[in-house]
Amino acid sequence: MTQQGRKSVDYIVIGAGSAGCVIANRLTADPQRSVLLLEAGGSDDHLFVRMPLAFLKAMFKPQFVWNYMSEPEPHMNGRSLWLPRGRLLGGSSSINGMFYMRGHSSDFDTWRAMGCEGWGYEDVLPYFRRMETSWRGANKYHGDSGPVHVVPIETSRLLHDPLMRSAAAAGYQVTEDLHGELEEGFARGEVTIDPRGRRASTARAYLHPAAGRSNLSIEMQAQTNRILLENGRAIGVEYVREGQVQRVRADREVIVCAGTYNSPQLLMLSGIGPADELRGHGIMPAVDLPGVGRNLSEHARVPVEFEARDPVSFLNELRLDRVAWSLVRWGLFGTGPFATQINSCNIVVRTTQTLAQPDVQLMCNPVRMDAKIWFPGVGKRQEHRITGDVVVLHPHSRGHLTLRSADPRDPPRITLNLFCERADMETAQRGVAVARAIYGTEPQARITGREVRPGSNIQTAAELEAYIRASAGVTQHPVGTCSMGTGEHAVVDARLRVRGVARLRVADASIMPTVPGGNTNAASIMVGEKASDLILATGE
Repeated sequence: MTQQGRKSVDYIVIGAGSAGCVIANRLTADPQRSVLLLEAGGSDDHLFVRMPLAFLKAMFKPQFVWNYMSEPEPHMNGRSLWLPRGRLLGGSSSINGMFYMRGHSSDFDTWRAMGCEGWGYEDVLPYFRRMETSWRGANKYHGDSGPVHVVPIETSRLLHDPLMRSAAAAGYQVTEDLHGELEEGFARGEVTIDPRGRRASTARAYLHPAAGRSNLSIEMQAQTNRILLENGRAIGVEYVREGQVQRVRADREVIVCAGTYNSPQLLMLSGIGPADELRGHGIMPAVDLPGVGRNLSEHARVPVEFEARDPVSFLNELRLDRVAWSLVRWGLFGTGPFATQINSCNIVVRTTQTLAQPDVQLMCNPVRMDAKIWFPGVGKRQEHRITGDVVVLHPHSRGHLTLRSADPRDPPRITLNLFCERADMETAQRGVAVARAIYGTEPQARITGREVRPGSNIQTAAELEAYIRASAGVTQHPVGTCSMGTGEHAVVDARLRVRGVARLRVADASIMPTVPGGNTNAASIMVGEKASDLILATGE
């Protein structure tokens, strides 16, 4: 690192997450463009990051996450919800469940209808195809030469077949591809895992292949304090690394890819946001943008759990000797139960046929969520359980994020405001009814035993509402706090440029005006791909 105030590059990218790694790779493919990538966390070189099934360990490691908690949720009995986000190379793509979903095609057409020109389904599909090496090969919907490997979950131990054979009897369709012609129904889950059985994070897929380029500098453990502004434009950043304050100039652009919680926080720390709120923290407003930190949207998740009639759940694979063999298989061959996810079936359905698109997803797992490694004769063995959690795909409720203080080290105040809108509660209740019906349909019903949660005693709408408010959580899919659009609360335009500030963009899940109907990592990578083209198209 050169001395303070004496270094400059063409682009500064803040955050080496799902979008930031993409942008760093694509911009530096041109040797004439230099990039400094700043990451507040550290390396992704860890067993728990590489091994797919170890994501359940990775997200609990303090060195890998921003361990955020929501403020007491006003519609969730005052509970504070755990909100971990990735804090390492690859960001949340290095700790997530690797589930690959884009969302429904109409989700992106909705963005275009909201004024986000160039973000309709036909506009973003080429970027989804460009990023993929799909197990399906190249076709109208998929690519076969992209950096991110997408493979089906190996389901031989995951009770997949009973659910799939229950689909028609329960009144639903089966689809071979949720991103193809039929975008709803019962499907085999897909994950981002490479041919060696390793997690295909954006760090592994995009950043590591580019790390040796002379025009790319990567600085880890670099906490960005603020964006430097001058005469209405971004000219660089100030950050802290190894206790030293550094300032670096960006000759072309500053690109914020810090995520749905950290990107608006950084904008506000830099004087970009609701003016009165900034003054309250002693920050002089540079640009009054009331939408910064607003429009926060998240997928609520309602726990649904059953006993298994027989000892057939994935708990069998957690017997100590089998775990040891599975580790060896994964390490040597990249195969076995630890080289994949443990999702039985990806169910995306409409809870009422009057809807234009699916409104709930069931996260079907053939194991209890608190499963532990065990061995016969040692301690008490857990009972076998299966889960079918309900996810509200298109929430109407909106939350917000504000500063806790002007100190960049203080976490932001996050209020999700889950279930503040009645429609979301009604969707969740219908979703629980769908889960109960599916798990009670043959042949799945031969596996399903007693309902543990909510419990068969929870039947009335009032009882179910009370259960949801006391038990629901989130899927860790936050979006929207630097929303793209044209209205007074839009933070960025359709080219991802921050309103009122030249040479400054935001490119991550925070720009999504609504949350897509599925896991958000794929859409975040797509944002990085499209943002790269938008930046390169400026001609600067």
